Amino acid sequence: MDWDKLRIFHSVADAGSLTHAGDLLHLSQSAVSRQVRSLEESLDTTLFHRHARGLILTEQGELLFDATRAMMKRLDTATARIRDSEDEVFGELRVTTTIGFGTLWLAPRLAKLYEKYPDLKIDLMLEERVLDLPMREADIAIRMKEPSQADLIRKRLMSVHIGLFASPDYLEQCGIPQKVEDLSEHRLICQNVGSPQVSAATYLVKELMANDILSVLHVNNYFGVLQGVINNLGIGILPDYLTFDFPNLVRVLPEVESVEVPVYLAYPEELRHSQRIAVFRDFVQEEIIAYRKNVKEQKIS
Repeated sequence: MDWDKLRIFHSVADAGSLTHAGDLLHLSQSAVSRQVRSLEESLDTTLFHRHARGLILTEQGELLFDATRAMMKRLDTATARIRDSEDEVFGELRVTTTIGFGTLWLAPRLAKLYEKYPDLKIDLMLEERVLDLPMREADIAIRMKEPSQADLIRKRLMSVHIGLFASPDYLEQCGIPQKVEDLSEHRLICQNVGSPQVSAATYLVKELMANDILSVLHVNNYFGVLQGVINNLGIGILPDYLTFDFPNLVRVLPEVESVEVPVYLAYPEELRHSQRIAVFRDFVQEEIIAYRKNVKEQKIS
């Protein structure tokens, strides 16, 4: 079977459009269409239902797309291994984690990694959805729970608790709550219970909302919650990994916090020997050690 035709078919199936696939492949729409039609003729089957709104795979097309997707995954893996056989660290590394951890903890520390490996190209994918590492949606992940897939290498990095934080100016103006019931006199800044977030945070929000909170600002990620807090809008529900990087934040009702949230680093078994994975893993672990040390010193002082 002609590899070029399979490659073009895969791009069309993935894009759902001849035009979009042509743009990605730098081919004209007519050239893409001819190759797909030729593949259909060689297989004596129809691979796409053609509609005005685009292309939809037939049952036979789905079977072939599953096969080409597996082939592309193996090619990506082979390419990664070839590149990682070099002594120098270079190329793309796709990192996925949550919006909060990625924007507030990880991204500010990446300058140190780039200083050591300037040829590394990091694609930082921040979303609450758990990307499929074995299917190569990303190369390495930092997750707020232990990965369930068996074919992943995982390492527990640290633990996080979700608590209440406010700015000194806000507390000076509005007072410091002495008990949970006092929160009814304050504005609470948090994610909506329906927003994608760790279950521990959802439970904490639900518990606090039971105290007749009259004024609430909902934001769909911790970066937004933090902005509300530092701009004196109210008391925010935030992860405690912010305490070192934002030392001016004041912990409110420190006994009120979520259960422990484990933070894991994970990557596919097949990337065990990847140089890019190794340097990123070591970098994160070193930063975690430094973070723990700094937090400990901050508490002592």
